[in-house]
Amino acid sequence: MERITVDLPKEWLTVADICEYMGVSTFVVTSQLRSGTLPAVKFGREWRVARRDFEDWINEQRAQARARQVEGSG
Repeated sequence: MERITVDLPKEWLTVADICEYMGVSTFVVTSQLRSGTLPAVKFGREWRVARRDFEDWINEQRAQARARQVEGSG
């Protein structure tokens, strides 16, 4: 499985950046941030996610989904 790379020009992504990239609502992204599933730092009321952490998270989610599919088909 080829690794997904996030082709965004920033090292630190905002919630809006991630929402636009993934095509999801702010609720979806902030729930992942609040739960600690998606690593981030918070500056006041603003979340920031390192692009590399976001890439790692996407690829991990993808690998887990693939593993669940394999388990379910066996």
